[in-house]
Amino acid sequence: MPTDLTEKYDLRVPRYTSYPTAPHFTTDVNDSVYRDWLGTLDPQQPLSLYFHIPFCDSMCWFCGCYTKIVNKYEPIRKYLDVLEQEIDLLADALPGRFSASHLHWGGGSPTLRTGGDWLALVGKLRHRFDFADGAEIAVEMDPRDTTEDYVKALASAGVNRASIGVQDFHPDVQAAINRIQPFEVVERVCGWLRRHGIDKINLDLMYGLPHQSTERVLSMVDNAVRLEPARVALFGYAHVPWMKTHQKLIDEAALPGANERWHQFEAASERLEALGYRSIGLDHFARPDDDLAVALEQGRLNRNFQGYTTDAAAVLLGLGASAIGGLPHGFAQNVSPLKEYRETIAAGRLPIARGVELSADDRLRGDIIARLMCDLAVDPQAIARQHGVDEADFSAELTRLEPLVADGVVVVDGDRITVTPEGRPLVRLVAAAFDAYLEHGEQRHSRAV
Repeated sequence: MPTDLTEKYDLRVPRYTSYPTAPHFTTDVNDSVYRDWLGTLDPQQPLSLYFHIPFCDSMCWFCGCYTKIVNKYEPIRKYLDVLEQEIDLLADALPGRFSASHLHWGGGSPTLRTGGDWLALVGKLRHRFDFADGAEIAVEMDPRDTTEDYVKALASAGVNRASIGVQDFHPDVQAAINRIQPFEVVERVCGWLRRHGIDKINLDLMYGLPHQSTERVLSMVDNAVRLEPARVALFGYAHVPWMKTHQKLIDEAALPGANERWHQFEAASERLEALGYRSIGLDHFARPDDDLAVALEQGRLNRNFQGYTTDAAAVLLGLGASAIGGLPHGFAQNVSPLKEYRETIAAGRLPIARGVELSADDRLRGDIIARLMCDLAVDPQAIARQHGVDEADFSAELTRLEPLVADGVVVVDGDRITVTPEGRPLVRLVAAAFDAYLEHGEQRHSRAV
């Protein structure tokens, strides 16, 4: 894309893992409201569970997650005890016994737990929930503190997908983000996973990091593909030091500019596609036989707080400090401070800090945005009819899209809106045209590319 357009669209917009997005959650959603929502759910419908383990043994300077640095195991052990109590509180609040179709552990670094504690927690879950046949059980992994014994415990617990944080393999880039992780470390963990039957492996890569160049990003992609992952996520580094103060440790002078970020993303995308991976939405790539690529082909691709997913459950329950869940009624987020999390659960309350109850307009716009993010195309009027609206007025949204149409980012053909291949990196800007909450020009979101 021309340099003038990369500079023109170097804007900040949400990632749209939900709509409304998290900055618009309020304290109107609390324990009482959440319990009311839970009480209306149908036990015959499977749900999904997300668990947040907010601990790491060192701080990666690029990190945007909620996490705490620990140098001993006792805080983790105590946290897991509280998490088991939250499982009981949540299961007791549900109107029956539910089946889980997807389970996902994120962080932080879930791999800081011992294998024994992992098995104990999964045992607790199986005591309170059924696991659906073919349930996907996924865990995010830091290969630097993973052992083969730990991988064995994961396999024994039924884990069948692992997402490994890589970021970049180049030593200069690793030093600049405080994450020293040689290729051989990742290669060894991939070998252990496959040896013990966990062959669905995702690799998380990043562009826009300090000291990255297009050449280095292409080398990163080539090395990643040598490990034969089923999926690759290619995230743009979000430099938000006003939100994450540890990012101030990154040398801003070493960060690539907007035009270089464009080149890095486009070059990496082209290389992954040339190597046989199918592009998925904004920033994912999958082998053609992977579930994610199949879901895209069949029009079943979804997006939630973990990114692109095949998960079709209408209910995602978040457990752990800062975890977010989504129900047909709205979104709910747990408290973040660990002390408040412990005290709330000890008092017998679900630790909900904030959220948002969805209006009819939220649901309509959320579906339009989701289809844009997943399919890179949408017919807003068709979505409106599905929501019982015969003729919706999207004239303001179409007006906001006019500059993107003029610049070849998007095509409007009748009622259908399609993001062009060249405009794919800017799909978040296209989605933002339908965001009724967004104050255009605000700085609290990450860069569009």
